Amino acid sequence: MKPIKLLAIPALLLSLYGVPLSLAHAAAAAVATAATSVPNVAYEKYTLPNGLDVILVEDHKLPVTAVNVWYHVGPANEAPGLTGFAHLFEHMMFAATKHVPRGMADQLLEGAGATDSNGSTDFDRTNYFDTVPSNQLELALWAHSDRMGYLLDVLDQTALTNQQDVVRNERRQSVENAPYGIVQEALYHQLFPKTHPYYASVIGSHADIQNAKLADIKEFFTKYYGPSNASLVIAGDIDKAKTKQLVNKYFGSFKSGPAVPKPDVVTPPITQERRIVVQDRVELPRVFMAWLTPSAYAKDDAELSMAAHILAGGKSSRLYKSLVYDKQIAQDVGANQSSNALTSVFSVDVTARPGHQPEEIEQAMQAELEQLRAKGPSEKEIERARNSIETSMLSQVEKVGGNANLMNQYNQYLGDPGYLGKDIERYRQVTAAGVQRAVDTYLTNQARVVVYGVPGTPDLGAEVPTPAPGKVKAAPGTAINADEPWRNKVPAAGPAPKIVLPQATSFTLSNGLTVIHNYNPAVPLISSQLVVKSGSGANPLAQPGLSSFTAQLLQEGTATRSAPQIADDVAQLGAFLGTGSGADASFAQLTSLKTTFPQALDVLADVVQHPQFPAAEVERQRASRIGELAQQRENAGAVAARVEAAALYGPQHPYGTIQLGTEAALKATSRADLQAFWQQHYVPNNAALIVSGDIGAAQLKALAEAKFGSWKAGTVAPSVTAAPATTKARLILVDKPGAPQTAVRLSTIAVARTTPDYAPLQVMNAALGGLFTSRLSNNLREEKGYTYGVRSQFQYRSQPGPFSIAAGVRTDVTGPAVSETFKEIRAMIAKPLTAKELSNARNSQVLSLPGQFETNASISASMANVYIYGLGLDYYATLPQRFAGVTDKQVQQVAKKYLQPEKLIVIGVGDKAKIAPQLSKLKLAPVELRDAEGNLKEGNAK
Repeated sequence: MKPIKLLAIPALLLSLYGVPLSLAHAAAAAVATAATSVPNVAYEKYTLPNGLDVILVEDHKLPVTAVNVWYHVGPANEAPGLTGFAHLFEHMMFAATKHVPRGMADQLLEGAGATDSNGSTDFDRTNYFDTVPSNQLELALWAHSDRMGYLLDVLDQTALTNQQDVVRNERRQSVENAPYGIVQEALYHQLFPKTHPYYASVIGSHADIQNAKLADIKEFFTKYYGPSNASLVIAGDIDKAKTKQLVNKYFGSFKSGPAVPKPDVVTPPITQERRIVVQDRVELPRVFMAWLTPSAYAKDDAELSMAAHILAGGKSSRLYKSLVYDKQIAQDVGANQSSNALTSVFSVDVTARPGHQPEEIEQAMQAELEQLRAKGPSEKEIERARNSIETSMLSQVEKVGGNANLMNQYNQYLGDPGYLGKDIERYRQVTAAGVQRAVDTYLTNQARVVVYGVPGTPDLGAEVPTPAPGKVKAAPGTAINADEPWRNKVPAAGPAPKIVLPQATSFTLSNGLTVIHNYNPAVPLISSQLVVKSGSGANPLAQPGLSSFTAQLLQEGTATRSAPQIADDVAQLGAFLGTGSGADASFAQLTSLKTTFPQALDVLADVVQHPQFPAAEVERQRASRIGELAQQRENAGAVAARVEAAALYGPQHPYGTIQLGTEAALKATSRADLQAFWQQHYVPNNAALIVSGDIGAAQLKALAEAKFGSWKAGTVAPSVTAAPATTKARLILVDKPGAPQTAVRLSTIAVARTTPDYAPLQVMNAALGGLFTSRLSNNLREEKGYTYGVRSQFQYRSQPGPFSIAAGVRTDVTGPAVSETFKEIRAMIAKPLTAKELSNARNSQVLSLPGQFETNASISASMANVYIYGLGLDYYATLPQRFAGVTDKQVQQVAKKYLQPEKLIVIGVGDKAKIAPQLSKLKLAPVELRDAEGNLKEGNAK
């Protein structure tokens, strides 16, 4: 399994609404919505004689196919004392099988161009999924079927031991070393008794993970991983008749498996409020409230999903307006109806601003809950929640993999993969009175759990030792299905589909605004970006963070809209608007339904062209950004990234700080500074409007002219030029006492985006640490069990950006992990890639490209890069052949040129007392000590 884990999620939904063509924004008038026809997803469902449900969806919009397998097993099926077992077993399914040696499936799939290739565990199911070029469908079925049919034939203790190490690293990374991770875990411990399968919140405990026995694994597989407890969705560019033949070939001969009874679990109700205070390595207190609520798809599940959005679904929500905007006591708010089979959990969480206490936060949360109970939501709030949720879900099912997962979800919970229309109707029937009744019924004070997460030293329990690695004598396997020797041969690919990537058209308005258009009618959704070719690289050296601060203020008030009106107008349209800044550009991003795009574009145009930077909003956002800096200091990975920037570039370079800047700069920035940056950079001749979706060229031209034609051109301030002042240190340590992991980075300054070495660099990086099957991942994760995940990447910018290798590694193996990383770098320099490695890395870049253009958002983001770096509109059309032409000699040359070990700086954010002695053996000098903001500390070695 790759280092991405999905936990419990509410039921997916999809709906399309039309909206009138006018929006009286000054009065924040409601937009009356009229339901349009439900999109028809044609599918065929049948069941093999062995019980496997098969669902086929034929969709030829792109030459890609999604293969999505759900096993109807999760923590809901775990036995006492085996918490986290379902999730551990998910990892085991990526081990060797009888006909597929360990690592081969991932290597072949990545080389074939697979995207969205992973597995995940939820409370009630475990899934495995790949999206592949359509000519590689048989390869995906071969890999998935061998896991189902022939895992136990070769499963051994070595594979189990390795994955126990990996999963325990995942727990350290996602729970123990993540801000509020153990606080959220404590919430589930309060909601459920220890005997309840949801108690362990999917991942389980170190003790139970470590105590899992090979016999337990075999029993679990035999009981739950048969065809009769699974469903297979194949969606995308398929021929259904041929696909049925392949399904029968690969799955038809398997034995059914035993009948699996539904979990016999009673969830005790909470009849008296439960409270607990949990200390964690955080700076800002966070308050959690949670209740047990009706199961997925049961009565009131939809009402409570809507209530969650009304309470905390963005800037138009009640908690945001009250606690973040008006009272300014909260940093962020969240709410969710996590819908599951045995019971659901409704939760609300609020993080305090610096200087505010959890008691004050709870009181304010309570006031909003009581108001919602007493009076219910308004009709506007119901419409906003419905429209926003629907647009979000529509964005998810743009991808064939998202659609496949949705159908598998419907099939498991309801036995009806075509439940989409009924689900849409379920949400259309939600009323304000229904939401009020559900809140009043379930979200009562006596039935809740309240958890305070506060700064302090966390209690992680007794240390569970990691057994020393040792050789284990292979034990005989257990065969369930008769062997079929033909499976030993890797399936040949079908005829290669023609790779046709989006090639947009462009025109320019008279004021110099570039408009880039990609027509994509696959779904009635439009994504757009207004990109300004000035980012943090344009920040005055004394004002780090200015570009980002300016971009954030765009949404906080225009000449005709206040900040709350902007949020309400966008939500009423079911749209999503975001603004921000990167190294080389600032942007306003918009996603909306086709029918609401003209009105939504009007809001985007307004915030970009007419921001007022109201003094009160400047102060609000200043406090928010200072709070964000505090939150980043809590996150070891974010601290490592911040130290990397400071160490590589120094304080007198615009790349030397993160986008937020520094607290001193934030406090010193004035309203006039923000206005000046906007005036100097936000001009049409320094900008592009990029639109991808179901909109024609003529309509877009008319809209662009109407919304942006009067925007006046100007003189663009030049970007800042500065030379990096890279530290001479080879090792930088940031002390995080008691940390269970070390956030490690190896970094150097590399190349700009326009480098002619781009293609060989990407191929080299794929082989080194960019792919799941890369050398670094195979070594540090699969062989040594040091980490949950490691990744290398080049950050391409207009000026040379960083190259970095990042991982969260177990504290006691920090030194060996860094040593092994250097070993892999030197090996990459010393010898050319093998023919097999080169082919895999090169093909992964070429063949995955179509899967990277499935959504309008990804298309518009790619076109934004074309504009920012002047790559040319035909860039993606010619990129495949550039990747395909990369040679082993070119890969070795760029490795020698850019991966010079003596120039790599090692950054370690962790328990200094434990990691410094390990790293001292590597003789990395000089050594620096820095704080969580990247500043040098006293006592540094000279």
